[in-house]
Amino acid sequence: MERRNVLRAAALGAGAAAFSGSLWRQAAAYPALPGTGPYGALKPADANGIMLPNGFTSRVIARTGQTVAGTGYTWHQAPDGGACFADGSGWIYVSNAEVSSSSGGGASAVKFNSSGSITGAYRILSGTNRNCAGGATPWNTWLSCEEVAGGYVYETDPWGVNASVRRASMGRFNHEAAAADPVRRVIYLTEDESDGCFYRFVPTTWGNLSSGTLQVLRESSGTLSWVNVPDPDGSPTPTRDQVSGAKLFNGGEGCYYRDNICYFTTKGDNRVWAYNASANTIAVVYDDNVSGAPLTGVDNITAAAVGDLYVAEDGGNMEICVITPGDVVAPFLRVTGQSGSEITGPAFNPAGNRLYFSSQRGTSGSSSGGITYEVTGPFRTSL
Repeated sequence: MERRNVLRAAALGAGAAAFSGSLWRQAAAYPALPGTGPYGALKPADANGIMLPNGFTSRVIARTGQTVAGTGYTWHQAPDGGACFADGSGWIYVSNAEVSSSSGGGASAVKFNSSGSITGAYRILSGTNRNCAGGATPWNTWLSCEEVAGGYVYETDPWGVNASVRRASMGRFNHEAAAADPVRRVIYLTEDESDGCFYRFVPTTWGNLSSGTLQVLRESSGTLSWVNVPDPDGSPTPTRDQVSGAKLFNGGEGCYYRDNICYFTTKGDNRVWAYNASANTIAVVYDDNVSGAPLTGVDNITAAAVGDLYVAEDGGNMEICVITPGDVVAPFLRVTGQSGSEITGPAFNPAGNRLYFSSQRGTSGSSSGGITYEVTGPFRTSL
């Protein structure tokens, strides 16, 4: 049995409620179904081994163990979660390193000018372990999350000027991703466990993550509520076991907030969820339990300004799939010849016309073979 199916069986009850009763009616358009995507069919693989729709091109930005072009910086191993930050007329792409501290765990950044040329690359976080995903804050910092038992969240500076800071108040657990909600002034957090939880951190002062309250999502009789976690340090009792009735999710992965909804993925059952913060409801945006499902191994997630969700695959056939506001799911790109890898870190530049992502292990199938790419093309700006 595939690992994802083992995880699915382990937490079947946690997800089944998403298709029942009033919750289903509240999200009557969900889940997304396979169909023709907004960019049409994929063309044969280009020189970089990437299949793209007509009008799109790719280039390699960085390779693990090699100097980033035009800089003196050697790119890190196992590139994972990432995000873009505006830098004057240019931008910065940050990328985590999902390896141990002894192998260079932490995060790096690549700086681009307004024309997309690389102008610099540098380290922004060092000495941490298995930095998987994370999330950007409205005050332009990168939250880098450790995917280890008792892991921390580190707040880092994409410009590499200010020292990174460990944010212990955000809880110690198997962190995966983070997404900032500026309306409710909270940070949502996912947990990579087969019986993991969905959390939010409420800072004492918005814009300062040095102190605050960690809460977990609980469900009782179909009603959702946020409950304080008694001991965010997670010792001796893990945070996910401290609140009775906490809603369990099967292997939390990426998350992304936009327009009052936090979208997040669970790899154990290959689902994309939508937590509607204004209505305090949750629904399944996508489930692979449909005929011809194109998206498997759901992982990192991002969104375009027009509302399309882009979900990267950990395994599957190495695709990034698009889920449209019209609830159609279709492949956007496919990386060929790298079946031993996974796609990580999708993120758009501020203008929304360049998409960055990585193949964590590249053609080698090892953490030393990571490749970071850029895709440029006619991304749609209206529906």
